[in-house]
Amino acid sequence: MAEGKLDGRHYRWGWASLGVFALIGLALETLHGFKIGAYLDHETRRTMWRLAHAHGAVLGLVHLALAAQLRGAAELGGKTPRASLALCVASVTMPLGFFLGGLWFYDADPGLGILLVPLGAVALVYACLQMWLDAR
Repeated sequence: MAEGKLDGRHYRWGWASLGVFALIGLALETLHGFKIGAYLDHETRRTMWRLAHAHGAVLGLVHLALAAQLRGAAELGGKTPRASLALCVASVTMPLGFFLGGLWFYDADPGLGILLVPLGAVALVYACLQMWLDAR
């Protein structure tokens, strides 16, 4: 995929992520403000859902940074499409893993959904390394 199409993909993904995770943040604040027990009474759930919100929003900013880099770069090497895909994988698996880890949990331990988080972390590190190598 050409960089022109990639930068558009990441601009759209970044702004959509920021919008979605801003709404999720608003929902979490509403649950807290109305003292909803299903949210407040479980520290594991609160922590996991806050982490989902934070990671989703930050990864949205990373998409916008990648889009700006792609738009401003005269020429990047061949690793950019793989980095793009890896960032998209990370942007889905990390917040989803934290969310599912808080949806179904066991005492103070997150649920099995948390297993998606390391997959997303590896994809994010891969994307960062690929972009670093491309930018050299």
